[in-house]
Amino acid sequence: MALTELLIVFLIIQVIHFLGTWKLYIKAGRKPLEAAIPIYNAIVLMKIINRPTWWVILLFIPVVNLIMFPVIWVETLRSFGKNSTLDTILGVVTFGFYIFVFNYVQDVKYIKDRSLKPTTEAGETISSVLFAVVVATIIHTYVIQPFTIPTSSLEKTLLVGDFLFVSKVNYGARTPKTAVAFPMVHDTIPLANVKSYIKEIQIPNFRFPGFEKPAHNDIMVFNWPTDTIPYFGYTGPDRFDKPIDKKSNYVKRTVGLPGDNLQIKDGIVYINGQVLDLGDRAKVQYKYTVYADKGIDYNYFTKLGYNELTYSYLTSFTNQRQIEAIKPYLVDAQDQGNGSYIVKSYNIPQQIIQEYQIPLQPVMDKEIFINLIAEDVEKLRALNVFDSIVKYELPFEGTRIFPHNRPGWTGDNLGPIHIPAKGETVELTTLNLPLYEMIIKDYENNDLKVENGKIFINGSEANSYTFNQDYYYMMGDNRHNSEDSRYWGFVPQDHIVGKPVFVWMSLDQNIPWGKFFDKVRWDRLFTTVHGTETPHSFFIYFAILMGIWGIYSFIKYRKKKKDSFKY
Repeated sequence: MALTELLIVFLIIQVIHFLGTWKLYIKAGRKPLEAAIPIYNAIVLMKIINRPTWWVILLFIPVVNLIMFPVIWVETLRSFGKNSTLDTILGVVTFGFYIFVFNYVQDVKYIKDRSLKPTTEAGETISSVLFAVVVATIIHTYVIQPFTIPTSSLEKTLLVGDFLFVSKVNYGARTPKTAVAFPMVHDTIPLANVKSYIKEIQIPNFRFPGFEKPAHNDIMVFNWPTDTIPYFGYTGPDRFDKPIDKKSNYVKRTVGLPGDNLQIKDGIVYINGQVLDLGDRAKVQYKYTVYADKGIDYNYFTKLGYNELTYSYLTSFTNQRQIEAIKPYLVDAQDQGNGSYIVKSYNIPQQIIQEYQIPLQPVMDKEIFINLIAEDVEKLRALNVFDSIVKYELPFEGTRIFPHNRPGWTGDNLGPIHIPAKGETVELTTLNLPLYEMIIKDYENNDLKVENGKIFINGSEANSYTFNQDYYYMMGDNRHNSEDSRYWGFVPQDHIVGKPVFVWMSLDQNIPWGKFFDKVRWDRLFTTVHGTETPHSFFIYFAILMGIWGIYSFIKYRKKKKDSFKY
């Protein structure tokens, strides 16, 4: 929706407000024209319903205003003596048009100094919940948002099962694109499996100023530009046509900035001809083939923190208790006959094996594929227990690599690619057009056609193009297991969500909930995402502060309860 269309919608709302309330303004001692002046009419209305003037701001915050409108309708009804449950229901289900009835038909009286305290416990609860939802929505949309790591593309740096807080203010908070949406959910209403938004009413792009710009190596959360994953949420027929802020959330590392020339050689990223310095926090992994003729002992990898391997054992159970004890860790089980099984599992705790006396004979593979970081490869080679550890090279995949017209490129060897910057002009040819086609058509909303070898933009022949915003190149640290810019291209600046600041919870997905204290990765709680050297947990400081707050709240509660007995 263009700005002009949005203004038309705003004016229609103002007309409806005037027609539905001007007599009520008179009864409240105000002039009828005050109901017709945009914004000022809202300020006057706050005085009429005896609510603070700053509530007007909430009426102009997208999504939050959807919560505030019903509140204002109900508050208006109550200011003119309409306090019954039926009045409240009618005010909400008619989208405020019930106010027209007593504005024109009924003779109501204005209650100037009405009590603002809810008359019932249910009313008190509803008021508290609404206030909490409004505050949470503002924080979630404009300040900080929780986010979960669902995939292993940043494994060893950020783990599957990490729960992050993502700052919106670092790069500048973005106003929602969707004006009508369910608060604090993404593209789908939980359980109902229906869209959480109406895409027909959209707000022009706007971002508040941030206090930093994205830099090389920043881990960034963004909306995936080419959102085509059906299992990320709503699975309806138009799931591929989402507003920007409802596209799937991705988290990757920023390797290319606007204006950079990027190239990848043997998996190493080069920026403007120099190897990109990843710092000491990044744990870049590649896939390796590990071979040992005597068999591979997985314990060497477990000691280095690689827990994604599945172990194979030959076993024979002697009782049902053993089966139940091992079941939470099982991945697969194959009956070998004669009461024996080959079972595959994640690392079964030694305590379980000993407690239930489970006979497990390891079955060691001679060859495995595993993602490893370079420093660990050197450690493993130094042990001299493997015959070979060979880095895997991604194969040619036709035209899967962006921009999909360079069949010689692979995920390990591609480029050079120039990353567009705002205001920059590039020469366009039919050869380089695939690099910028999505930018011109989809991200910057132009009509693009190629006819008889000539490029036409918005009906005019074009041999150059000037970009309207900055673009970024994103990659996962798990280089051989990451769906990133190598496959789908650039991230527009208006798709940036925010910057992860710390991990507040981390749960090991391979450990069952019954082993809660083992499932929680305690050393990762309240660790920072960025910075240098080994991440340090601030959980103990958080726990101390929460303890102090708990004691303070308890003392305050006891004092309040004691004072109430005096009366």
